[in-house]
Amino acid sequence: MQADAFDSSGPDLLLIGGGLANGLLALRLSQVRPDLDVRIVEAADTLGGVHTWSFFESDLTASQQAWIDPLVAHRWSGYAVRFPQFDRSLSTGYRSVTAERFAAVVSAALPGQIMLGAPVVSVSETEAVLADGRRLMARAVIDGRGPVNTPDLALGFQKFVGLEVRLAAPHGLTAPIVMDARVDQAGGYRFLYTLPFDDRTLLIEDTRYTDAAELDRDVFRKGVLDYAAQQGWDIAEVLREEDGVLPVALDGDITAHLTRLGPTALSGLRAGLFHPTTGYSLPDAVRLADRLANDFQGVNLAADIRRHAGEVWAARRFYRLLNRMLFRAARPEERYRVLERFYRLPQPLIERFYAAGSTLADKARILSGKPPVPIGAALTCLVEKGRA
Repeated sequence: MQADAFDSSGPDLLLIGGGLANGLLALRLSQVRPDLDVRIVEAADTLGGVHTWSFFESDLTASQQAWIDPLVAHRWSGYAVRFPQFDRSLSTGYRSVTAERFAAVVSAALPGQIMLGAPVVSVSETEAVLADGRRLMARAVIDGRGPVNTPDLALGFQKFVGLEVRLAAPHGLTAPIVMDARVDQAGGYRFLYTLPFDDRTLLIEDTRYTDAAELDRDVFRKGVLDYAAQQGWDIAEVLREEDGVLPVALDGDITAHLTRLGPTALSGLRAGLFHPTTGYSLPDAVRLADRLANDFQGVNLAADIRRHAGEVWAARRFYRLLNRMLFRAARPEERYRVLERFYRLPQPLIERFYAAGSTLADKARILSGKPPVPIGAALTCLVEKGRA
């Protein structure tokens, strides 16, 4: 629905931004609280942008997997990783949500309640102001327009450019290659990520963990094309391109970050709800959607989300410690050794790590033995500067 057709009478909840976190919240509320009037305002002409969101089956509970199942466009029974010293296949299920499927499912759940092509210039707890000057009132507002400047958080970045390609001949893959680090490391941790959508269609992403957020799309695009040639894949057509810069949390003060953004309720990356190491945000968005749908309190929404975000940040100190070792202790060209060592560990431990549910025993196992980084440099990473 275009901006000029939107009914601006005060709904129960106004979601600013039609990305992953707000879309999942809208979908869950439509399932659990169909009595609520929920609306989405999105600056672009479609929901979800140009993205593919993936997650491990073990990241979510069975009930969570059930309610987001309509969004899943591709699923596999396992995945593979490749490193200079070894390869491994794991039997953890892997799932992908495409922007096209996301937009279709969320739009069907909220007929007549989505405004597209409507940039928002300011928000408050109960109001959004559009670029054309119109004001939209609501019982509550959630700002989910993606990441913002984060002077209170120390971040590294996972950057990628992906090409969905159609090959001239079958590729032969039966499962995703989530990491192929047998490539030039380009001065940091670099790997290629490949999803086989059908026997001739692949999404191939050149992914790099770097200190800076700038993304040179030409360099990354060439990396994808060179990798495809090295694998013997003859690209007949490039179907689409996507890119992203995901945060990798090193340390910081989440309370100061949330306070700096003002009193409005937040969601997704803007609220600091992402896996500190992978940057994946879908599992956290699912958990927040469940939390709010099962106990929707419009008047206390901002405080509830901030409390939740603070608890999540505090619980993930261990992952930020590992990230500091990766970014600050490991030599850039040898960062891959940290992940190579990690992937030799038992599969259940790896699953819990990606689900941000590592046990004390898991943490001890990950840190035990000879570290793949200089010991002196590792010791300097032990203390986190920020507060929870």
